[in-house]
Parts: sequence; structure tokens; C-alpha cells
Amino acid sequence: MKIDLSGKHALITGGLGTIGTALVAMFSAAGARITVLDRPDGKPPHGHGWLGVDLSNLSAFQAAVSDAGSFDILVNNAALIINKPFEEFSLEEYEEQVRVNSSAGFALVQACTPHMKAKGWGRVINMTSVTLNGQWDGFVPYLASKGAALGLTKGLARELGKHGITVNAIAPGAVASEAENRVFADRLAEYNQFILKGQSVKARIMPEDIARLAVFLSSDAARMISGQNIGVDGGW
Repeated sequence: MKIDLSGKHALITGGLGTIGTALVAMFSAAGARITVLDRPDGKPPHGHGWLGVDLSNLSAFQAAVSDAGSFDILVNNAALIINKPFEEFSLEEYEEQVRVNSSAGFALVQACTPHMKAKGWGRVINMTSVTLNGQWDGFVPYLASKGAALGLTKGLARELGKHGITVNAIAPGAVASEAENRVFADRLAEYNQFILKGQSVKARIMPEDIARLAVFLSSDAARMISGQNIGVDGGW
């Protein structure tokens, strides 16, 4: 099935990362116009719109997005992930992960939905995580933030459905990515064995596996799918 998103404007956060790059490529291939949102020190992507914003001030960040134009599709992909025992996290580190991984998504939905409501059509896609299955150590702030993203998905789906807006979450498994290489740099071989042992499908998940589902959920073919948290985890 070929998906056509021509005429749709998609805002993709964290668009410079490994999964974000795949999202941008696949949404663009489906005909969507793309605006990428990422850190102010990021390199603007060629051929796409760009918002380099700082999440330290959520209200200013929200206003910047509102001023940037109207969006039909919002993909809340940006995430901060740190792996270490929960006793070693500072309160500031905890709050930063919640702000980036959940609170920013809430601010973005508020900024983007007026246009979606006016058109009677919109798509919001949040990212949760396979770590919500409780089988991972060292991710307490990340888990808390992704649990909040799941709650956000469920609540928004109910409130926005009457306006023709669907809200879903994708729960990626362990995706081969730059973030993975960074977080587990000192134990990559051991980590890879752990992943393949836990998955039913004995192959690594690629960024494109996540992006394909996001594009489908943004299409009219998925118009009756909302409030769902769909795992792409190789059958963990």
C-alpha cells in the first residue's frame, strides 16, 4: 500500500537523531512537507524547515512552535536517555528527562492542535518505550517520563478524537542507533546479546521499522486507530 501524505505538514522533533533521520526520510518520501525540531546547536537539515529550540523554557518553546506555522502531523520523537542506578540521578537530571520526554510533548500538542481542530484532521504520534515492560535496569527517570507520555497519549486521544485528530504512541524496542552506541559504549557486545535473547525475532530493530509505522499511523488508512501504544520490539 502506497501512502500519500501530499499536502500535509509534519513537525518531527528530535529529527537529527538516528530515528528522527529515518522519520524525516520516510515522511518526505510519502510526500509530506517536513519541519525538523531539534537542539539549537544542531545543523539544519537540507531541504526541510528547521526549528532550533531550547527546552529549558517550555512556554517560550511553545510560543516559537506556534509562530512557526500550522502543522497537520506532530511526531514527538525527541528524547533524553541516561542509564545508571536511580540513586545516582540528581533531581535536576530527573526533571530534565521528564521535561524533554513528556512535558515538551504536551506543550507541542497545545501549540499544534488549534490548526488541526480547524481542519477537522490531525495526527499526533508520541514515543514510549519497550522499557515500560519493567525488564530493564538503570532507567528510572526515563521510564517515568515514558509512562507520562503513555498517559498523555490516552488522555489526548479521548479529548481530541471528536475533532478528527488521532493520537497514538509507538513503543520502540532496542533500535540500532547512535544513542544506543553512546549509552552502552562500554558493553555493546553484552548489550547486543541481551537484546537478541529477549526478542522473539532474532534480528536488530532498525530506525526504518519505527518510521514505517509512524507514516502509516499518519495516513487515512489508520483513521480509526487512536489511543494505542503499539510496540515495534521484535516480540520482546
